[in-house]
Amino acid sequence: MAAAVMVGEQDDDITDDDAALPLTFAPEVEEAIAMVIPSHDPLDSPDFNPVDYINQLFPTEQSLANIDEKISRMRVAIRRLDGEIREAVRGQTTVGHDGRQSLEEAQRAIQELFVRIRDIKAKANKSEQTVKEITRDIKQLDHAKRHLTTSITTLNHLHMLVGGVETLTNLIKRRQYGETHQLLQAVVNVVDHFKKYHAIPQIRQLADTVHKMQDELGAQIISDFRDIYERQGSRSIPCEQLADACAVVQVLDPRVRDTLVQWYVELQLAEYVVLFHESEEVAWLDKIDRRYAWLKRLLIQFLDEGAKIFPPAWGVDEQICERFCQLTREELSKLMKERAAQLEVKLLLFAIQKTTSFEKVLAQRFANSMLHVEQEEVGQVDTW
Repeated sequence: MAAAVMVGEQDDDITDDDAALPLTFAPEVEEAIAMVIPSHDPLDSPDFNPVDYINQLFPTEQSLANIDEKISRMRVAIRRLDGEIREAVRGQTTVGHDGRQSLEEAQRAIQELFVRIRDIKAKANKSEQTVKEITRDIKQLDHAKRHLTTSITTLNHLHMLVGGVETLTNLIKRRQYGETHQLLQAVVNVVDHFKKYHAIPQIRQLADTVHKMQDELGAQIISDFRDIYERQGSRSIPCEQLADACAVVQVLDPRVRDTLVQWYVELQLAEYVVLFHESEEVAWLDKIDRRYAWLKRLLIQFLDEGAKIFPPAWGVDEQICERFCQLTREELSKLMKERAAQLEVKLLLFAIQKTTSFEKVLAQRFANSMLHVEQEEVGQVDTW
């Protein structure tokens, strides 16, 4: 705006003689004022020129006749503008007061909000502490429950171990191997459970007792086998009792099983060693088929007796055949060296033919056994 009016600082003492100084605003400010308060009055134009404005009001000398009227109208307009300015100034003073009051109220509200937030934070910290205490108590109870459960389980195992050792001692003395098998397996499992408690003298003593009992039991079973076979020979062998004994052996050290099987194999082949001794007539190559026929009869006998005693997983019949082959190879090698002059092509072909057929039968019989012998596919042959 190009025109401005000086407003006195006294309450209502603004006169017509107050001087007015022109104010000049930046173009951006003028544009903003025009957008907020649009006006078509020439007095509001930033390019206002008083001379042009007067010339516009009084273009001719005759128009000067009503100059007093124009001046009176302008003074009325000036007084009206002065009144509006005073109202605006007073209004701004009231707004400033109201603004300070609102600011103070906002500050008080912020302080109250801060106090409430602080109280909420304190309550949250207290609640968190309470939850931690409850959680700690729950963890303690959970640990106590777990420890109590472990203690009860350990005590039950200890009771089983003590009672089992006593019961096993009586069963072993009475040679009740059928009941001994299951109980011994349970006792061994309990002893394994107590490995971490071996620092306790009583537990270590019980574990040593069980290990000693296993050693004595293995020696007793081997002794029972020897006594039964030496006393009764091949007649009236108590297969059921010996089968129960083998079930017990499976729980013992594997060396007990190996010792028992090795003894049994040597026992079964003892007759073969005597019958086909190098000094016997049937030991020569021309009667080699009798060796294989003898093994056939032995395996048939094993199916009637030994198969009912030894677990199939032990492969006792296969170990008998393997040991038979080892003995036969050793004896024939020794004989052929001593009687090399008697070797003939026809005799060797006969022996090779019988041996090859025998090997094929063994390969087919034990193709899927633990002592599997890898061979090429053979044709169908009769098995024993």
